[in-house]
Amino acid sequence: MTEIQRLRPAGLIVSPAFSHVAVVPPGATTIYVGGQNAVDAHGALIGDGDVATQSVRALQNVTTALAAAGATLADVVQWTVLFVDGVDLGAGYGAIAGDLAAEEPGLVTAARVAGLGVPGALVEISAVAAVIR
Repeated sequence: MTEIQRLRPAGLIVSPAFSHVAVVPPGATTIYVGGQNAVDAHGALIGDGDVATQSVRALQNVTTALAAAGATLADVVQWTVLFVDGVDLGAGYGAIAGDLAAEEPGLVTAARVAGLGVPGALVEISAVAAVIR
């Protein structure tokens, strides 16, 4: 095996938004991106009270972190998306769904949480990527 395989096994729901299993070949470089919020380079929150704006900025921060390690959104194997309970999930996820879409999308874990570490943050996104060099 020389490439990452994202699988949607028979018997499990078929969704264009996510795969169920990812197999990373030996020798791939694994990249872990810790939870990113909608903050600027100085730590100031962007999009106060707006989950769509915050989702876009959090994903931009993930993109920046991946690029620092030589990876892109297409290299992501696993996404974790945390939304603060009570926000409009459709607005938050909808704002970034186009950027996450792929013929073979990554795995996604999403959860509602009571709160996040950054005051006022409504979303946090982390990722695991793999790059074959």
